[in-house]
Amino acid sequence: MPDQQEIPKTGNRTTLSSSIKSFLEQHKQLRLGGDEDFHTERRHHLEVFGFHKLPEDKQSPIGHVHFDGVRGRHGTIPVRLFYPRSFDGNKKMPALIYFHGGGYTVGSVDEFENGLRLLAEAADMITIGVEYRLAPEWPFPTQLDEYEDVLSWTRSPEGVRLGIDKDRVMGGGDSAGGNMTAALCLRLKDEGKQSPLKAQILLYPEARLPFDTPAATENNSGYYLECNGIFSFADHYLPRAPNKSYSPAHRYISPGMQPVEKLTGVPPAAIFTCGFDPLRDVGVEYAAKLRQAGNQVKWRHYPTLTHGFLQMAPWSKDAEEALRDVAKLMKELSG
Repeated sequence: MPDQQEIPKTGNRTTLSSSIKSFLEQHKQLRLGGDEDFHTERRHHLEVFGFHKLPEDKQSPIGHVHFDGVRGRHGTIPVRLFYPRSFDGNKKMPALIYFHGGGYTVGSVDEFENGLRLLAEAADMITIGVEYRLAPEWPFPTQLDEYEDVLSWTRSPEGVRLGIDKDRVMGGGDSAGGNMTAALCLRLKDEGKQSPLKAQILLYPEARLPFDTPAATENNSGYYLECNGIFSFADHYLPRAPNKSYSPAHRYISPGMQPVEKLTGVPPAAIFTCGFDPLRDVGVEYAAKLRQAGNQVKWRHYPTLTHGFLQMAPWSKDAEEALRDVAKLMKELSG
């Protein structure tokens, strides 16, 4: 797919992948629904997607896993580094800092480990899963602060000692993690406190709330991410008085709502969207806006897949192949 092909205003869907359909039918209670009691969703996701729950034949191999911690402004941030088998300690490698999805509220590195292992091996780089603080206990901008703290750590002597090439650190995430990655790129540009990310890798990002898109109607319910639950997750993320409050249209909360002229000068982006996803069209829209603003954008669309394909790869060859596409663009953009 040529990288300069025209990006449409909205995405499309065809027929849901049979392997994804089978997975959803086997796990009818698994969903990102934005329930008022989100604790059940947290537990259920760990029970299904947790790496320790996967059969050995579904676990992606990796060279080495290193557990560490970053001293951040809100406390210690656990991080997990995945090293490809090619890593021998004699040369520095590019790295991807990964902020997982889950509506800012659900999820842990355990549930994303398998995908991060696959990306590390396929892209031949270090991937870093971040156990950031979740909303609503920790609302915005806690997560962006922690993202920035982890980025600083990767560029510190400690990060270099762990084999990270400090000049080739990318940021990435899916869904809410894609939102936070896009937002961090804008904040780093605006504040100028440290160098920008090498690239931004956005998997089905929540660039803004999708209430006015065809995808929000076509994919409203039944495809893992419940569209109407997205508003509940946003409610978790946004702080309230007496704490400092922010508009939902804030630049670092809804990057996709920003005018094109305010999106210039951000790192190269690889954006991945899915046909059966309520966030499909806001991801497509953001890719188009970034390119219109003069940024380098690589866009890939999967009309047969749904939200969450990174986590579903152990059950779906189609999802696994999409992840390998992600890894290919990661490698290209790592320079």
